[in-house]
Amino acid sequence: MTKLPFTVSHPSRNVHVVRTQIKRYGGWEQWFLLSSDRHHDNGHTDQALEIKHLKQAVKRNAGIIDVGDMHCAMQGKWDRRSDLSACRPEQQEGQYLDSLVKCAAEFYAPYAKNFVVIGRGNHETSILKCHETDLTERTCERMSAMSGHHVQAGGYGGWVRFKFTKGKTGKQFNMKYYHGSGGGGPVTRGVIQTNRLAVYLPDADIVCSGHTHDQWVVPIARERILQNNAIAIDEQVHIRIGTYKDEYMDGFGGWHIERGGPPKPIGAMWLRFYAENKDIHLEVIPAK
Repeated sequence: MTKLPFTVSHPSRNVHVVRTQIKRYGGWEQWFLLSSDRHHDNGHTDQALEIKHLKQAVKRNAGIIDVGDMHCAMQGKWDRRSDLSACRPEQQEGQYLDSLVKCAAEFYAPYAKNFVVIGRGNHETSILKCHETDLTERTCERMSAMSGHHVQAGGYGGWVRFKFTKGKTGKQFNMKYYHGSGGGGPVTRGVIQTNRLAVYLPDADIVCSGHTHDQWVVPIARERILQNNAIAIDEQVHIRIGTYKDEYMDGFGGWHIERGGPPKPIGAMWLRFYAENKDIHLEVIPAK
């Protein structure tokens, strides 16, 4: 089994540290798959695309960071939103919540070692509030037991610290992940939130969120004053991750269509760190 080029530690429940030793700068790169709103159990979710990206992550020795709503969990008989047409056959056998955990764990366990953290979204916290069971914790426990690799459950928000070391020198990137809030907005698609988040997240180099099923990258340039009194310009990169659930389909009908919902980007995002001129840089690439 191939050993991953990074290690992961969890010094607290919502701080996750990824450490990478760089042997040489020439041609070096490290990938991470950023996913959100997989809604894995929904009948409209593109599980084939999930598999494609998961296999790419394995091929690239990439870490996987999921920021919530891995489960859709809306098709139970108690839920006013439930719709059998959006429910997969394996979730129609009378043990709905148990089947969500079982099916998700079986699907993701072969990729368990690549997962850095699996965060919680509003769909998971809703189940916890109403039914007093934690789908994220149970899924991570089952994935860990099946694979032999510890899978960490994260919060609705948290931090991932990427630490890259070359000899005695190094560089660190701090990423704040937050599942998200609000409806996104038909015009702004949630981009206006970048300014709100930037105000209270001054230590974040990357801010990653999902929830609204939109997809974009917005860099915000910042003026900084360093300890040696030099002035420097850096960027805080805001990333909004799409979804694997295609609610729009052909636009024929359904709740999403009736409320005027538009088509949404399907897929995830790649976060690629790479070396150039003996320095570490990052870029964000849509995973389609």
